[in-house]
Amino acid sequence: MSISPSQYLEKPLLTSPGQPLRVAVYSRIAHGIRSGVFPMGTALPRETELGVALGVSRTVVREALMLLEEDGLTLTRRGVGRFVADAIPYVGLEEFRPFDQVLAEGDSVVQVQGVEVTMQEATDFVVSNLGIPLGSQMWFREAIVSRDGSPIAIIQEYLPADDDRDGFAGAVAQTMPDAAGLNATVLQSVLEQTGLALSSGECRITASVAGATRAKQLGVKASDPVLLLTQTAELNGKPVYLAKCAITAAVGHIAVRQSSAG
Repeated sequence: MSISPSQYLEKPLLTSPGQPLRVAVYSRIAHGIRSGVFPMGTALPRETELGVALGVSRTVVREALMLLEEDGLTLTRRGVGRFVADAIPYVGLEEFRPFDQVLAEGDSVVQVQGVEVTMQEATDFVVSNLGIPLGSQMWFREAIVSRDGSPIAIIQEYLPADDDRDGFAGAVAQTMPDAAGLNATVLQSVLEQTGLALSSGECRITASVAGATRAKQLGVKASDPVLLLTQTAELNGKPVYLAKCAITAAVGHIAVRQSSAG
């Protein structure tokens, strides 16, 4: 689903508790750059236009733009304006993003093919990770991710069906009936629809083997190694999203940038 820059910016800017406005603005524009709303090499709206559209001060916009330039997402051409960089730095797991974005690298083509979409009772796995009551209804979607035509991962997404804060459940309910044919994660689609500022809970990494079912889906041996990435996301301090991603060795590498303790 395509969206214009003005439509993207007009969505309400929602922040998580304790999140500075500059970070929320940074996240909104950065996501717009990585998702192609603001194409590479194109000019960004002026500071005043961004401030009006997002409902924040020019100072907040300027601080967010400074962070974007520090991270290599934008550049300033003196006397002309600010532009999206011609090449976007590759980001690994250190930044909260949908798994299909994490698995896309360079000029590779990533496709997401839905396998199963159901409404079901929350499992123990979901209850323990999202803190919802036993018996709660949840949406489940499983999809196979291919890169340049070869399967590299399986993504399973779990979303509570009755959490209606800030339009989240409404966007999920609107997305799920057609999720089998959605060439993206459900999370990616919901973020595009709502503009909500979800924050990451954590991403756990576990070594495992494919097993018979996953091996058949991924075209590998049952004994072949896989990495399991378990991701949670929060809205207003409460977990609302859970995903498990099994990736094969064909992915190559996923970066995690480290910084000094100071």
